[in-house]
Amino acid sequence: MRSLLVVVAIIAVAAAVLWWMAGRRDDFGTPADRATFRTLHTASLAAPPLRRGLTPASADKSLRYLRALLGAPAAALTDLDGVVGWDGGGEHHRATAYDMARPTIDAGNTSTGQTRCGQDGCSLAHAITAPLTVDGRVVGTLQVFVPQPSAGLIRATNEVAGWVSAQLALAEVDESRTRLMEAEVRALRAQISPHFIYNSLSAIASFVRTDPERARELLLEFADFTRYSFRRHGDFTTLAEELGSIERYLGLERARFGDRLHVTLRVAPEALPVTLPFLSLQPLVENAVRHGLEGKPETGHITIVAEDVGAEVIISVEDDGVGEDPERVRRALAGDESVDSIGLGNVDERLRSTFGDDYGLVIETAVGAGTKVTVRVPKFSPGVHT
Repeated sequence: MRSLLVVVAIIAVAAAVLWWMAGRRDDFGTPADRATFRTLHTASLAAPPLRRGLTPASADKSLRYLRALLGAPAAALTDLDGVVGWDGGGEHHRATAYDMARPTIDAGNTSTGQTRCGQDGCSLAHAITAPLTVDGRVVGTLQVFVPQPSAGLIRATNEVAGWVSAQLALAEVDESRTRLMEAEVRALRAQISPHFIYNSLSAIASFVRTDPERARELLLEFADFTRYSFRRHGDFTTLAEELGSIERYLGLERARFGDRLHVTLRVAPEALPVTLPFLSLQPLVENAVRHGLEGKPETGHITIVAEDVGAEVIISVEDDGVGEDPERVRRALAGDESVDSIGLGNVDERLRSTFGDDYGLVIETAVGAGTKVTVRVPKFSPGVHT
């Protein structure tokens, strides 16, 4: 994983260099400078589709750039089952390309071979096939079709195949990260739902006879809340959407607490569009109610603040409840399941995996002193969008 992150960093630096070089294109002093720029620029165009995996769609968008890097008349990409893309002339060779790729798929080594083309006027007499590998596994091949292979072109094909393999490895990391985040959200829902659903339905039931209209309003709030919490699309949401769900949650809790629960909300308008992981604030508010205020006999207060601080938004959830032992909080953040908390470790991990280790939860608490949880969220982060 660390090596892949290094690759990501290198790609980001290369992108910055390309941007600078593009602005100074007229200053290139030699043909070698211009050739270097063209090569880097072409590679940068091929990278985004490959980061989505080895599919017909990604092959269709990347192959023309891969072929340009190699200066070949035709090029193809295969997976383990067949040809996923072709670019250039001689597409009649597509029917036999996978059969030519099989030795490379089986052995994991670059191979060359004759196409045995019987079509008049076709000059693509040879194919160079290089393996595409991820974590030591062959996942496909890059094929180049030429009149005559050369040692230089074989080396170049191997180098480009190695670069494509790195992009596919990053695509698998992205996919694994997405699956992990989905699993973490499912685990978080499992923690939240039983306790909250029981309390909410009990509160609604208490109003059915005494105030039917109030019971109806609460039931609609409950439906909207669960619809948001159990939605099945998107790893991310906006602060505005998350706060809307929190408002419905607190409305249901007020029905249970009555005048014992006071809420203050201060949100800068500029903070509302910021993107953050789905269900990253709601558990903090539920912890404030469940672990902060339920054990407090008198009135409790929750304050939710979102401040615009330039490139970031700082969000805090603070309660004046019974507080917590800092050691127990540390264990909860470390994922200790014996500590009764609603997803603190889950939320902290998802924030760090999304934005980096500098963006975890900051929790200030002590027994009898209430709790304040602070979240920093960048206004923009690559790959983070709703």
